[in-house]
Amino acid sequence: MNDAFAGDKKKGTSLLGPLERRFINWGIPKIPKPVMSHHLTYVTLFWSTGIVVSGWLANDHRAWLHVISLMVFGQWLTDSFDGSLGKYRKQGLVKWGFFMDHILDLLFAGSIVIAYSFLVEAKWLEFLFLLLLLSTCATMAVSFLSFAATNQFQIAYYGIGPTEVRIGYIALNTIVYFTGTEIFSWGVPVVVALNAAAFAVMVAQTSRNLWKIDYDANVDNAPRP
Repeated sequence: MNDAFAGDKKKGTSLLGPLERRFINWGIPKIPKPVMSHHLTYVTLFWSTGIVVSGWLANDHRAWLHVISLMVFGQWLTDSFDGSLGKYRKQGLVKWGFFMDHILDLLFAGSIVIAYSFLVEAKWLEFLFLLLLLSTCATMAVSFLSFAATNQFQIAYYGIGPTEVRIGYIALNTIVYFTGTEIFSWGVPVVVALNAAAFAVMVAQTSRNLWKIDYDANVDNAPRP
C-alpha cells in the first residue's frame, strides 16, 4: 500500500466528537510553550498508575473512586490534546505519536479494569474481570490490525468513542460510591457480554471489509465474499 501514513487521521465520529474538537481547537494555543506533545503522551503513565493505586485503596475507602474519576478526566484531557498539539507545534512525531499514544491508551484501559477488580471478592467476578480485560485488549487490537491493513484508523463505532467510554467510567464510579459494589454482581456480566458482542461485530465487519478489498484487487482469482 503506497498511501501516506494516516494514523493521525481518525475515521468515524463519536457523539461528543464535534464538541470535543471545538474545545481542543480553543485550548491548543493556550498551552504553555515548554509543554510539548510527547510530554502529554507520557503523562498517561501517571494517570494509569494512579488509577491502579486508587482502585486498591478504594477497597477500604470508596472515596478513592472520586480520585479514579479525576484520573480518568485528566487522561482524557492530555490524550485529547497531545496529537493536536504536535500538529500545532509542527513537531513531526506522527508515527511515534501513533505508536506511543495507543500503547499507553491500552495500558490505561487495562488499569481501569484492574482497579475495579480490587473492589470484588467473589472468585467468579474476578474471573469475569479477567475476561473483561481480555475483551478490552482484543477490541482495541481490532482497530490497530484493521488500520495496518487499510491505513484507516477507526476508534469510534456507532457514535461511541473513547470519550463516551470515559464518561461511563466516571458515572460508574459515582454510582458505586453511593450504592456500593453490589452493582458489579450483575453489571460486570452485562459489560462482559456487551464487550464480547461488540468485539464479534467489529471482527465480522472488518473481515467483510478486508475480504472485499482483497476481492476487488484480485477479482479474477479471489473467492467471492
